[in-house]
Amino acid sequence: MLRPILVNVGALVLAIALAFILPFELRQEQIDAFWVVTPALFVFIALCFVAGELTGNVSQVDKLWSIVPIVYAWLYAWQSGFDPRVSLMAALITIWGARLTYNFGRRGGYAWPPWAGGEDYRWEQMRNKPLFKGHRLRFSLFNLVFICIYQMTLIYCFTLPILVAWTGEPLGVLDALLAVAVLSLVAIEWTADQQQYDYQEEKHRQIRELGAATGVHGVGFTHTGLWRLSRHPNYAAEQSVWVCIYGFSMVSTGELYNPTAIGVVLLLLLFLGSSDFSEGLSRAKYPAYLEYSKRTPRFWPVFWGERFTPT
Repeated sequence: MLRPILVNVGALVLAIALAFILPFELRQEQIDAFWVVTPALFVFIALCFVAGELTGNVSQVDKLWSIVPIVYAWLYAWQSGFDPRVSLMAALITIWGARLTYNFGRRGGYAWPPWAGGEDYRWEQMRNKPLFKGHRLRFSLFNLVFICIYQMTLIYCFTLPILVAWTGEPLGVLDALLAVAVLSLVAIEWTADQQQYDYQEEKHRQIRELGAATGVHGVGFTHTGLWRLSRHPNYAAEQSVWVCIYGFSMVSTGELYNPTAIGVVLLLLLFLGSSDFSEGLSRAKYPAYLEYSKRTPRFWPVFWGERFTPT
């Protein structure tokens, strides 16, 4: 996990440097909007770090992951005078965020007071790594730099295409296609998360009532439905949503590249590292996961070849 973390942090530093080096101009009203939204980033970083340190629960960023982009999106929409394209993007991000917030909440991610609730199991695994075990200060630094600063800055970066998309150009067919694509991807995320939720609920019911899970649930991990085609169909759709959000900036400017593409690239790297870490835990916990990973693509489905069949 540490290697992908270092890669991600290094990529962020490079991205910030390139954003200043590569030529790209914003109108004055876009610059003004930038300075309205940017202070919120530092407020969110401070809130997550302080809450995490005081409670010992460092999943504070997780609680805000689906909410902060909505805040940024509507701040940009407000600053743009509710430009049609920016408002469309804000509405799509709100739909995306509502689904993700619901799924996170039903899995115990939220509680009262707001800084309570479940912590991602991977952070406890990280605490037990030799680098951090028995070293509270080191883990606090990790919480500040990677969990709070890096991830909050990443959210800020992958929402920046909204600012670039504010050009005043009228909406067109490509905007409509991108909107349909985002809604379709959100539907895929919903389906994948529901399939995983149903699988885990039934598995734990069988364990409680029968003493052990049986049949497909005895394998231990979700491998049916969309999960038969991809080991992380929800991650694949999630990444694609933000590629489409960047696509709006391409349509509005008429250019294939602008510096806000860096936010999407960083997001892809984060999902790659996150899936590496979680799959390492799954291979150690479930004997069949190694065979499943050999026969099932990580993100993007392949519709040919032999599928995983548990023995």
